[in-house]
Amino acid sequence: MKLDDGRVPNSELMPIGVFAQHSGLTSSALRFYADSGLLPPAKVDPVSGYRYYSADQVARARELRQLREIAMPLTVVEAVLDAEPDEASRLIDEHVTMVLGDAVAVQQKAALIKASLASAPGLRVAALKGPVLADAIEQVLTATACDPWMPVLRGLRVEATHESVTLTATDRYRLSTRTLVPAEPAAAAWAATVDGDELRAAVAELRRSALVRVEATPYGIWLRMADRADRHCRLLTEEFPDHRLMLASLSEVTTRVMATKDLLLRALEEHPGARISLRVTDHGLNVLRTDGRSPDHPLPATVTGRNLQISFELTTLYPAVSTAIGSDVLLDLRGPDQPVTIRSADRGDLTTLAMPIEPDHSA
Repeated sequence: MKLDDGRVPNSELMPIGVFAQHSGLTSSALRFYADSGLLPPAKVDPVSGYRYYSADQVARARELRQLREIAMPLTVVEAVLDAEPDEASRLIDEHVTMVLGDAVAVQQKAALIKASLASAPGLRVAALKGPVLADAIEQVLTATACDPWMPVLRGLRVEATHESVTLTATDRYRLSTRTLVPAEPAAAAWAATVDGDELRAAVAELRRSALVRVEATPYGIWLRMADRADRHCRLLTEEFPDHRLMLASLSEVTTRVMATKDLLLRALEEHPGARISLRVTDHGLNVLRTDGRSPDHPLPATVTGRNLQISFELTTLYPAVSTAIGSDVLLDLRGPDQPVTIRSADRGDLTTLAMPIEPDHSA
């Protein structure tokens, strides 16, 4: 018999075929889990050997199936099934971390294998000073994002010409780009998107190398270092956002602000809100309080152009300011709803664009 909602009474035993329908496990899987001790039947007929299960075993069977669907080993499955909720969650997190780590390792090894299969020698992209390249990678990668729908946003776009190497990253709300002068020029123009996580992992080695030669293959780049092991980073195949079109379509700057970087960062750190509103006037730069009022003492700043109020997410504005090179930061403003260019006041090789947001009127 069945209850009105389709459940089977706890007092009624189910043959293995019926239990398989309720649990989502096949009969062969149930026999395997019974033999392994993970899900023994409630009763086994001593004459026929038929296996019967009770309704209160359905939940355990379904959880077992779900854990096996995420490729969890049987020993860990057993520990999760018998653990309290907090401990079970911890074990599941550990398993997911391990699986993701294994997947990254497999991707890296696959890229190395494909690189070794290439019959043609790698293309010499450029030679760069290791510490300079390491700094540039760290600065620009702050604008990357982990987006499952756009995996290319975790990548670093590398564009090489005879005269320069440009690194660019964007999370769609912020775009950072830095141009480096190579120690040895590129053999030919080249552009591709490199896996940002693998570049980030190579930064420590790059920083300790006087010179790094970048060599491109169809599936990745080699970072060749004379005194250290070479590092390989995969290329991402997805199309990188058309950042050049965005840069070319920027409107005219209407307001320019030059402020002390440390003072601006301190004001952002001390602000209690997740959204930041800036008010620019002839008297200086104001980081508005949560009630929308200007503080008693604005930040000293050199301002040219129109008065303006503009708002940002803290997570967009802070890293854009903190990665600027030098003691003074320059903000080129185009209006309350237009991208803002943030860069050093005296060095323009690192530039960040930050997208504003609608002002928060909740206060």
